[in-house]
Amino acid sequence: MASHPTVTVVIATQDRPELLRQALDGVRNQDYPGDIEVQVVYDNHAPDYTLAGGDAHRRVTVRTNTRSPGLAGARNSGILAATGELVAFCDDDDAFKPSKVHEQVQLILEEDADGCVAGIEIHYGDKLITRVPQGTQIHSEDITRDRMTGAHPSSYVFRHDFLVNTLGLVDESIPYGYGEDYDLLIRAAKSGRIMVLPRAAVDVLWHRGGSYFSRRWEAMEAGINYLIGKHPELLTSQHTASWLQGQRAFALASLRGKRSEGVKAAAQSIRLNWRQPRGYLALGVASGALNSQWVVNRLNERGRGI
Repeated sequence: MASHPTVTVVIATQDRPELLRQALDGVRNQDYPGDIEVQVVYDNHAPDYTLAGGDAHRRVTVRTNTRSPGLAGARNSGILAATGELVAFCDDDDAFKPSKVHEQVQLILEEDADGCVAGIEIHYGDKLITRVPQGTQIHSEDITRDRMTGAHPSSYVFRHDFLVNTLGLVDESIPYGYGEDYDLLIRAAKSGRIMVLPRAAVDVLWHRGGSYFSRRWEAMEAGINYLIGKHPELLTSQHTASWLQGQRAFALASLRGKRSEGVKAAAQSIRLNWRQPRGYLALGVASGALNSQWVVNRLNERGRGI
């Protein structure tokens, strides 16, 4: 691989033109001396082809999602169209810090790695929270014990050949696409050498009221069940099992007609680890003492989520 290999940045989007332009500016302003191409993939929305173009070193291509509807299909459309030796993701409401690509590419080359993740700075209202994954490398046993929310998908960079031919594409079968990034990182840690850039390299915007899709609780419950079935090792750690059951419990407690199931899942979470707070929060929501959106907002203020 060349000392400054071409990097393809895949930005999946729907209809957030102002935020998308900020994301594109973040890519254009990289201090990376090599070429960066951007694949903007519109999912279920008419594409804005006026965004295409740019100079030879920062060229933008606009296309539509030609695979299954949703984030996973849109990302895969961009991956398969990529011409770079490395592929990076960027959500359309995030922005790369200027040295992000250069530092991660350098780390991949120095370590002969298959990929790299980095930390993030979360912007939530007037609050700024920094989250950086611990360690120098993502090991399989680490990622199945800890969701590593600091390893945000907008920080992912993979060798294209590793991503397509060894790791495999983003899983389009996950219900609602919930946890597709976590699934990809679990598989990457199993299959290759994934390094950690130990500083925040991406500005991540969290929206007040939650940046979730309308059926988020159904998605969370169905997605967690799918991930557990696909990666049964997630349940070998009491810590992880309690956290996942707590997430399920909170989602179920937030759904009409599912609160009794939420109570059962909360009890299971607490039995596995009495220090896991999600089970108690789920009980509060199920009883009506807490409003689920209020809880999410309070957690987001701390740079955390359910």
